[in-house]
Amino acid sequence: MPLLLIHLLRARLPARLRWLLLLTLLLGLGAGARADGPTPQTLEQAARDWIQPALAALPASGAAPLRTEVEIGSLDSRLRLAPCDRVEPYLPPGARLWGRSRVGLRCVEGERRWNVFLPVTVKAFGPAWVLKRPVAAGATLTQEDAELAEIDWAAHRAAVLAVPGRWVGLETAFPLTPGQALREHMVRPQKAFEAGAEVRVVASGGNGFQVSATGQALTTGLVGQNARVRLPGGKVVNGLVQQDQTVELAL
Repeated sequence: MPLLLIHLLRARLPARLRWLLLLTLLLGLGAGARADGPTPQTLEQAARDWIQPALAALPASGAAPLRTEVEIGSLDSRLRLAPCDRVEPYLPPGARLWGRSRVGLRCVEGERRWNVFLPVTVKAFGPAWVLKRPVAAGATLTQEDAELAEIDWAAHRAAVLAVPGRWVGLETAFPLTPGQALREHMVRPQKAFEAGAEVRVVASGGNGFQVSATGQALTTGLVGQNARVRLPGGKVVNGLVQQDQTVELAL
């Protein structure tokens, strides 16, 4: 029993006043005990317990299964929050569980509502194509330029080019260095012709049927993308650009 309570019980005060003071003190002690809210440690654990199921529920990346690692940041140890019967973790609008992010924790059942944010880092390890040697800007990538290695896919927001068909034959958008994993922002389609160039238009049909004509490109021709071409009669067609300055139409 606190020393102050002992003194009150022994004090030479009218009984009614003594018990009133004692009751006030006890109520104050009780209120102080109820004032303790969740600690930063309990909130960090709540976030960790929520993140793993949330990661498992995300759509597949389209590549081999990735091995995830989660690093939880720390809240200020001086943080004092109101008591809460139920804390709800959530992903803030615009955030995602990928790379450096944050998780929100809010009180949804308590006398006073509060909301805090906890820094998190989600790593996702898997195979990717990594450059073996320097490649100059504008160079055409070949299969021999890269090799498979395990990387953290979440280290950069740009998507990983996980299969060679998505980067072999494309041009580099800027100089690349050994050890870099190939990602979408690093490559651009190879240019086959400029707007105004004379190009060959080929239309293919069933049973080996094929017809070709010469036309004038109205747009720049990027390999693997569509381009518009004006035929000699004035008709404008839209077809897929090939590497040999040919535009292929499907009949």
